[in-house]
Amino acid sequence: MLKNTGLTYYKKYGFLLAQLVERDFKTKYRRSVLGVLWSLLNPLLIMTVQYMVFSTLFRFDIPNYAVYLLSGIVIFNFMSEATSQAMTCIIQNASLINKVYMPKYIYPFSRVLSCGVNFLFSLVALYIVIIVSGMKITYHHIALLYGISCLIIFICGLSLLLASLMVFFRDTQFLYSIVLTIWTYITPIFYPESILPPQMKLLMELNPMYHFIRFIRVIILNNGFPDPLAWVYCAIFAVVALIFGSLIFKKTQNNFILYL
Repeated sequence: MLKNTGLTYYKKYGFLLAQLVERDFKTKYRRSVLGVLWSLLNPLLIMTVQYMVFSTLFRFDIPNYAVYLLSGIVIFNFMSEATSQAMTCIIQNASLINKVYMPKYIYPFSRVLSCGVNFLFSLVALYIVIIVSGMKITYHHIALLYGISCLIIFICGLSLLLASLMVFFRDTQFLYSIVLTIWTYITPIFYPESILPPQMKLLMELNPMYHFIRFIRVIILNNGFPDPLAWVYCAIFAVVALIFGSLIFKKTQNNFILYL
């Protein structure tokens, strides 16, 4: 029954979802000279600047620090960009929502998917750095599909929650920008987790992005599979976020029209 329902929704709204993704993607690079190349250049430029700063000033003793740094940047930026874009999608599509009936969850999902296209280009940049660094690409990299899938599910759940909150509380975007800043610094993106004091360990365990980034780094940097608990953590954070976000979105979506 669920499978048939999913196929029915896809057949009915799949084309519209594809059109929204294409529109969002084209809008981002409208009148840009380099266009989608920015999806490659942006993480590389950020990595270069941060590499020069942190490897010189702080001298972190991390093997293949460029790959370590870029992998964290790519994963965290995907989450940050996708959730920030999805947060305002209901408000920005108010005119369309008032005129055309369609499942409202399509709007945040389309933003996540359009950012996912940028994420794929960023992964290309990451693998370019991996190859240039002389690191091996082994069969263990197939496990990245699991980590990235869990990350996307987590992002979808968080996006549904933020999109709902934004309709009723417009200050959500400003509060979330502060949350993202704090979240960036409490996640080991440019520094090793070994420098954190013991009391920060619990905070790391409760940080979803720490687990997603760690999962992917183990595969890329250690050429091995993460430990079983790492797989469980990624799945738990992904499923809990999706369930919670979906419940909030479903409960509030009928009232969106009153606040748009």
